[in-house]
Amino acid sequence: MKLYHGSDVIVDQPEIIKSERPLDFGTGFYLTTSFEQASRWAKRVCVRNNSKKAYINCYEFDLENAEKDLSILKFDLANMEWLEFVCAHRRGEKLNSDFDLIIGPVADDRVYSVVVRYENGEYELEEALKRLKSESLVDQIVFRNEKALKYLHFEMREEAI
Repeated sequence: MKLYHGSDVIVDQPEIIKSERPLDFGTGFYLTTSFEQASRWAKRVCVRNNSKKAYINCYEFDLENAEKDLSILKFDLANMEWLEFVCAHRRGEKLNSDFDLIIGPVADDRVYSVVVRYENGEYELEEALKRLKSESLVDQIVFRNEKALKYLHFEMREEAI
């Protein structure tokens, strides 16, 4: 399975680095199956870090063997469980999750506005879920530890244009 990571650096040796900001699924190495999404992430990182180059790092992921060995949490949809999980992580809550890998929709800018309005009490759960269903969501796959990273192999990088 091909996966992509957008950055302002070449990441040929992925690492689990604790982020300064709250992320959808907590600490981990974030990837996607969408080249376009990785390109958007790379450009965003460049702006945030005032960098000159944006890269899409390309990997091969051995999903078949990973599924036999890893503890995987998968959200197929942006449903109530996904929304609560994302909100808890974005609030900085320490969830007791022993998962090696988490797969699910990414809360991009449009989706994030729904999440924020739900967190602030502007949307009830039903309204937030209705709005999330209308969005076309891209996936994200989070490798949360070294055990998971051993199934990920760097192939190449491309410059984002």
